[in-house]
Amino acid sequence: MRMDNKVVACIVGPTASGKSALAVSLATRFQTEIVSADSVQVYREMNIGSAKPSQMERDCVPHHMIDCLPIDTPDFSVAKYSAMAFPVLDALIASGKLPIIVGGSGLYIAAITNPLHFAVPSDEMIRRELTAAYSSDPDNLRAELRRVDPDSFARLHPNDAKRIVRALEVYRCSGRSISTFGNDFHNDGGAKPPYRAIQIGLSMERQHLYDRINRRVDNMFACGLLDEARKIYHAGYDRRLPAMQSIGYRQLFDYFDGYCTLDEARENIKRETRRFAKRQMTWFRRDHRIHWLPADELSEAELTERATALILQEKEQNIL
Repeated sequence: MRMDNKVVACIVGPTASGKSALAVSLATRFQTEIVSADSVQVYREMNIGSAKPSQMERDCVPHHMIDCLPIDTPDFSVAKYSAMAFPVLDALIASGKLPIIVGGSGLYIAAITNPLHFAVPSDEMIRRELTAAYSSDPDNLRAELRRVDPDSFARLHPNDAKRIVRALEVYRCSGRSISTFGNDFHNDGGAKPPYRAIQIGLSMERQHLYDRINRRVDNMFACGLLDEARKIYHAGYDRRLPAMQSIGYRQLFDYFDGYCTLDEARENIKRETRRFAKRQMTWFRRDHRIHWLPADELSEAELTERATALILQEKEQNIL
């Protein structure tokens, strides 16, 4: 009989697919708590644009890894996420609970579901050189990234200077793409991941998903996104901070700077969110351990029932 007590459930998929609602339903069903795997929800003050769970949802089910950091945090890596999230997961597991992890940040999910390959090489001098090179000729560095690490090139936004520089730094240090350190979905080396993850993905027909994204952006504006972004803008944060690169805020900062109209900013947010959703699906589709459920074909109750059955089935297999 095999027993692995470090079991977690992960709800993954593209933005606006209904992950948060399913996570709350499952957490209620299993009488447990939720751990966020979202790279923007970790920041305080960024509430509407990051689609944080509502206060009602947080009152219903305890959430972790939300509102952990100030906006002016200079860097928040996957390793730092792991250092903060793992003790929470271990405490929940030790109390007899099945943690429900929910989010669309692929690297954060990878930190939980894959062997810990995050002792990724770094070199401060190379990083400074690459940062300066990006400032003077970003197209040249993006071309280099496309050549040496096409996976990262496809995944990263063209303006994500920090992560482009980091990916090239890793390659120049090691001769390997950064994806080989954290994306070992098939675990060919046989190393043991930190947790045994039961992964459930929410899929959706593309146009249906895009329509949901468009409606959600409109709802964010109706709920006060413009005022939230204006408050952050006037706080005077360094625009190079990771938090300030987040979709929804970055486009509105351009509007405040006079580079576009408000209608153009709104459409840019929708477009960039749709592109982000496409990148998320490309990322998660590579992981064949994920059980996919058609979120656009099932009601919330049916999704909860199907996901519950999958979790119970895999937990049972885990002890046989």
